[in-house]
Amino acid sequence: MTENMRLIGLDPGLRKTGWGVVEFNGVSLEYVDCGVISTLGTETMPGRLAVLYEGLAAVIEKWHPDSAAVEETFVNKNGASTLKLGQARGVVLLVPALAGLEVAEYHNRTVKRSVVGSGRAAKQQIQVMVRHLLPTADPKTSDAADALAVAICHAHHSVSVTHRAAFGVPA
Repeated sequence: MTENMRLIGLDPGLRKTGWGVVEFNGVSLEYVDCGVISTLGTETMPGRLAVLYEGLAAVIEKWHPDSAAVEETFVNKNGASTLKLGQARGVVLLVPALAGLEVAEYHNRTVKRSVVGSGRAAKQQIQVMVRHLLPTADPKTSDAADALAVAICHAHHSVSVTHRAAFGVPA
């Protein structure tokens, strides 16, 4: 993998969906941009999902990523909250797929392990390591930092898949 790949990481949420874009050349990462798409709790559910859709579509249109990665969400004890998050996550998976991107999904422990080295890392540790790995990045929220962590994780896994394929080992 010698060409640069532009990767977008997505951290789904109904109130705030984080996004982070990095360039990856197979060896090193470079920060491109990050941010959050926010919805208002006073909006209807369809209205909030539309805001997420339009916001993510605009980000993908602006940055033209080659691949996308989405953090898998955990099921919490509140069924109604889980259902709402699932609807937002559906939009977050749909937008890059409709843009023709391959979409990978990573468990939050896999993301943490890739960035911090521990699957039980705290949000603060993730933010510190994201800033260390991407020195020019300055995510303003934990959602944006988490999205960059997903992009970093995706880069690490992309290299693994590419190296396995180069040696004829199934992914």
